[in-house]
Amino acid sequence: MSPRTALALLVAGMLLGCTVAGWLPEWLAGWLLLVSLWTFGAYWRDKRAAIRAQPRVSERRLQVLALLGGWPGALFAQSLLHHKNRKVSFQQVFWVCAAANAACTLALLRAFSAAA
Repeated sequence: MSPRTALALLVAGMLLGCTVAGWLPEWLAGWLLLVSLWTFGAYWRDKRAAIRAQPRVSERRLQVLALLGGWPGALFAQSLLHHKNRKVSFQQVFWVCAAANAACTLALLRAFSAAA
């Protein structure tokens, strides 16, 4: 198992656990699942387009999806599809997007727990 797959599975498990424990609102967990699936699909479409020499999904779109919460799906796609996992400039921006999303998610969780 690649480190990317392991990290994606760990994050998915943590999100599921936090949702079951009531620490993560169901709407937020649903959003993160939806955007992760959407992101995986975008990576799949881009990989397929690259193989077929067809129009590609822009790197900006892939990064925005990661920023919106799809980075666990992106990690799965990078690992399983072997796509966009070697380009250093892409990876640098990707990890900034993942960290920014994680920080925003934690801030939302703190705001919700303080309001409860």
